[in-house]
Amino acid sequence: MPHLFSPLTIKDITLRNRIGVSPMCQYSAEDGMPNDWHFVHLGSRAVGGAGLVIVEATAVEPRGRISPEDLGIYTDEHIEPFKRINAFLKEHGAVPGIQLAHAGRKASTYSPWKEKEAPAAGVPNDQGGWDVVGPSAIPFNDGYKEPKELSVEEIKDIQENFRLATIRAREAGFEWMEFHGAHGYLAHSFYSPLSNKRTDEYGGSFDNRIRFVLETVRIMRKEWPENLPFTVRISSTDWVDDGWTLEESVELSKRLKEEGVDLIDCSSGGNLPKAPIPVGAGYQNLFAEKIRQQAGIATAAVGMITQGMQADEIIRNEKADLVLLARELLRDPYWPLRAAETVHKKNELQIPPQYERGW
Repeated sequence: MPHLFSPLTIKDITLRNRIGVSPMCQYSAEDGMPNDWHFVHLGSRAVGGAGLVIVEATAVEPRGRISPEDLGIYTDEHIEPFKRINAFLKEHGAVPGIQLAHAGRKASTYSPWKEKEAPAAGVPNDQGGWDVVGPSAIPFNDGYKEPKELSVEEIKDIQENFRLATIRAREAGFEWMEFHGAHGYLAHSFYSPLSNKRTDEYGGSFDNRIRFVLETVRIMRKEWPENLPFTVRISSTDWVDDGWTLEESVELSKRLKEEGVDLIDCSSGGNLPKAPIPVGAGYQNLFAEKIRQQAGIATAAVGMITQGMQADEIIRNEKADLVLLARELLRDPYWPLRAAETVHKKNELQIPPQYERGW
């Protein structure tokens, strides 16, 4: 029976345990460039014992950033700084992953601490912001910019940027790829009927609304090494009756498996500003369990996983193959080491010799 500290092998990559660092925006880059903050932030989670460290949502073009301070990999100049980070992560036992993303209609917004003093969420163009795009001209919320509806030709241009970003990620030494298809950003806004009102081949029916995701994944897969894991994060539900559903997520996951996707990262929401989300301990675990069972694909559970025994139970009872922690790992980079003690697996996770005196 697998447990939280069992290795997980997907293709040629083996994670030392089932704990992953979920992508978390740091709002600390300039022109998308990783710097010492990202090196220390990500490196400390590798030292802390995580098996997988996924870099924050990394934009494939400048207008795909959530904020002007987000990471990007839209030029070749971004490759070397990522290489430095990835070498350190691997040196300390973690597999380096990246989440490639496009924020779509939720782009050009202030970082959280700047938004508190801003008159609106959207950053004006004369203050470092930019025009945003989406499947339809529907803004996310009051204060957000109205997106320009993408033409089919413009959709193809964005997909080409995903292809080029995949090549750069490969060259930078990443060993785990995640396509960001969740949280109301561009890919999610295509497959959700709440944000996609198109009448062409990218809108209307289920098959049309998922077309952008399947096409983009297919394009990326051609550039990503066959021996390395390729994963997709989805929003498993919009949490409203007329939105995207868990049943549709199961079907999408089946289609993604056919495209060569190895694992579905099962999050939810993000496409409505005030969705009635029942946030609580492990509130999204059901999605990972159902998609795993009904789509026959490996899954990652994410969301309000804070305790070692809680995470271990998810793995032991085969609700998911991997747990991804976000806020809990912001609070404690060494959470895996503490969890190993909690679940009585202390000897299965090596403590860095520099820190042995503390344990």
